[in-house]
Amino acid sequence: MQKQTTRVLVAGLALLASSAAWAGTEVHFSKPDQYTDVPFNPQEREDVLKELSRHFEKLGASLPPGQTLKIDVTDVDLAGRENPSVRAGQDIRVLNGGVDWPRMRLHYVLEQDGKVIRSGDAALSDMSYLNRINHYFSNEKLRYEKLMIDDWYADTFGIKVKRQARK
Repeated sequence: MQKQTTRVLVAGLALLASSAAWAGTEVHFSKPDQYTDVPFNPQEREDVLKELSRHFEKLGASLPPGQTLKIDVTDVDLAGRENPSVRAGQDIRVLNGGVDWPRMRLHYVLEQDGKVIRSGDAALSDMSYLNRINHYFSNEKLRYEKLMIDDWYADTFGIKVKRQARK
């Protein structure tokens, strides 16, 4: 009897683990070389896209088991503006709180066990990015864009984003 109970428990855990493995996030960037505002340097541009992808994946990890979020980013306009006159190895971004707020356009599809349960197009923006509390550290890459994405994610999927605590 104990052997059979153990087998049922192991089978149940395996099923639970496999369903959790189905959850995830897939991020695709459509024509990133045509985005409104990403770094000029190809390596820096790739780093920005990887950082955005990692952030979406981190958020997607909070989805219930069996759900997959597919995101197709169609445009990115980072907070601030590049200062081309100071281009010395690494691009410098100047933030002034004017018309330089972060923006992003994307298409998303949320699937449950392979069936679409929600989809849509989203235009994210944060006009008050310099005038509100940002729980990301000041040295965090893309801190304004991440906060904007967090807000969209929480509003769209009803999943509160756990932010890192300040020390």
